[in-house]
Amino acid sequence: MKQAIVGRRFFLRAAGGALAAMTLRAQSSAMPNVVVILADDLCFGDLGCYGSTIPTPNLDAMAEEGIRLTRFYSAAPVCSPSRAALLTGRYPVRTGVVNVLMPSDGMGLKNSEQTLPKVLKQQGYRTACVGKWHLGSQPSFMPNQHGFDEFYGLLTAMI
Repeated sequence: MKQAIVGRRFFLRAAGGALAAMTLRAQSSAMPNVVVILADDLCFGDLGCYGSTIPTPNLDAMAEEGIRLTRFYSAAPVCSPSRAALLTGRYPVRTGVVNVLMPSDGMGLKNSEQTLPKVLKQQGYRTACVGKWHLGSQPSFMPNQHGFDEFYGLLTAMI
């Protein structure tokens, strides 16, 4: 069986198109909410919805009301490259973000990258990023340059 190769732009367009299709199929005219949570060092068994004894009632309620993914792997074991991969659908090396970015690095995720928030905005969504950005701390690399309407959080980790 031959495996198809899917490009990142196709992936991002398909994800945006799937969200638009879900909107058209929804009984109400409102678009569905999309919440993506990227948590550093979170393991499969750390949430109640996956069998943990640690109480996580709010996340469990979100999992009950929405879609629960059971097979997702991070593209990198550290924060900056994994965030770049999640937002772009590309391997970190292709985004240029291969290491954890520090404020003194003077680099970040390029504005030319097509990101999931940019695609969602084309579909009429409003987007927000809450938490640790860690994809560049210079003005040209801010979350608002990558499709987010709002940002509330830290630009880099406190070290």
